[in-house]
Amino acid sequence: MSRITRRPTRVIVEERLVGEGVHPVLARLFAARGIDKRVDIDSGLESLLPPDGLLGIDRAAILLADAIGAGKRLLIVADYDCDGATACAVGLRALKSMGATVDYLVPDRFKFGYGLTPEIVALAATRNPDMIITVDNGIASIEGVAAANALNIAVVVTDHHLPGLSLPEAAAIVNPNQPGCTFASKAIAGVGVMFYVMLALRAELRRRGKFAEGNQPALADLLDLVALGTVADVVKLDRNNRILVSQGLKRMRAGRLKVGLKALFAVSGRLFDRAGTFDLGFAVAPRLNAAGRLEDMSLGIECLATDDEAKALNIARRLDELNRERRTIESGMKEQADAIIDGIDVGERFSLSLYDPAWHQGVVGIVAGRLKDRHHRPVFAFAPSDGGQIRGSGRSIQGLHLRDALDLVDKRAPGMLLRFGGHAAAAGVTLLESDFTRFQELLEDVVRGLIAPSDLLRVIETDGALESSYLSLSVAKLLEAQIWGQGFPQPVFSGEFAVRNQRVVGEKHLRLKLDAGGRTIEAMRFNAAESLPAAVNAAYRISVNEYNGLQSLQLIIEDWEPARPAGEAKR
Repeated sequence: MSRITRRPTRVIVEERLVGEGVHPVLARLFAARGIDKRVDIDSGLESLLPPDGLLGIDRAAILLADAIGAGKRLLIVADYDCDGATACAVGLRALKSMGATVDYLVPDRFKFGYGLTPEIVALAATRNPDMIITVDNGIASIEGVAAANALNIAVVVTDHHLPGLSLPEAAAIVNPNQPGCTFASKAIAGVGVMFYVMLALRAELRRRGKFAEGNQPALADLLDLVALGTVADVVKLDRNNRILVSQGLKRMRAGRLKVGLKALFAVSGRLFDRAGTFDLGFAVAPRLNAAGRLEDMSLGIECLATDDEAKALNIARRLDELNRERRTIESGMKEQADAIIDGIDVGERFSLSLYDPAWHQGVVGIVAGRLKDRHHRPVFAFAPSDGGQIRGSGRSIQGLHLRDALDLVDKRAPGMLLRFGGHAAAAGVTLLESDFTRFQELLEDVVRGLIAPSDLLRVIETDGALESSYLSLSVAKLLEAQIWGQGFPQPVFSGEFAVRNQRVVGEKHLRLKLDAGGRTIEAMRFNAAESLPAAVNAAYRISVNEYNGLQSLQLIIEDWEPARPAGEAKR
């Protein structure tokens, strides 16, 4: 069940933005998203936060510069998702351009799990590195860093995840969320942290006279990768992240993108010269993530690190195949999950924890996300691991910090959770298969104590009605060109329409013709084939539909409720 509401507006700020030359529709949207003045939407690189705000970054830069100067061997240990892959590719490209001897290692998620574990250190040691650099992981790797120290391998941690009660004894730690760090963008992704470390390293090498005038590496050329990893990791798009993403998209649209990224656009059927956050989050990133879910993220990293067009295209095609395989697996798991849920009174539950011994570890997170969206409850989906263990991936709703919920479960049943971690929206946990029912019950009790029944009602927050004069292709293009995402949501409008025609297409989508004040507008409702009544109050996005080279306006119906009777006040 959903309720359509309107996001609060700030009329005075909206008028100020219009006075500063911002389009009236954008002024309204920006004001409602916390923008106070036009300068807040400037996306120039000069507006980026400076690197020296990151605690530990100077120390990391000095250690890396010393290692490069001494010809030492560096090894990047990456995470197996898109953020980790892009961070690794940024590190490889930047370090090589600054004269480093560098290689990388990405753990097999099914054998080693997450982070710099002692097992990963032992594997890394076979490469004889002098220094390990973690990207998108490491802040919780206390035992792994200790194992590296015992082998006389220095460790530089670059991460963005929340730390535990203690930090690893690394040679340097760069993480905006570590205690004492005053860097303003706490939401920066792992790839963003690595990009900043490379900026600091370049500055350190410049101070040492490494580069001739005008001959330093152009690190801004890596912003296409930074943008991809930032969007893919669904971090909050604060001002600093919006600048990073905007600059990356600008380079993509101009054709200045890595050959691997260009190949991924091609196999996705998307146009890089019209690249937007939707393309990155829903077309490119899933194909990279498919490697980490089903096979080996080294494939994705190679795609982003190579400059060989033929090699990049071959890898991209393989990634596309893996993504199709992932979708098939996901579809089967979703059907099995629905069968399990059919036997549950979802309305009486505050959480859902599901397990099937046939499920795939690499896909449980996607299934949990789909079920969370459908039932608007925190969901954990588990798959079997080794030694009688099961691994679960969870997704949460607004108002429930999932990692904190797991921490409470751990306190109530010490030792039951063999491993757990994550953040507010997503988390992972490992436990014994025999403890699943106990986990299910404890999580339910914990969640009931943390949220209210009203939190289980899905609220569709909109930007209100869009004037008919702005229901146009030009405004749709204007909105497409902006940066939207987590914490800076894509515009959703609301309005009442008469439904003139509707038919199911592709077995699960609804094509509609809607009447808005005597004007007929094409619309689509994806992944929902149930018929609409004759009149609806719809929450919708405006989009550009392209068919046979022709562009037209199309509404995307996000949700709906019956139209209000005449005279009834709107919420």
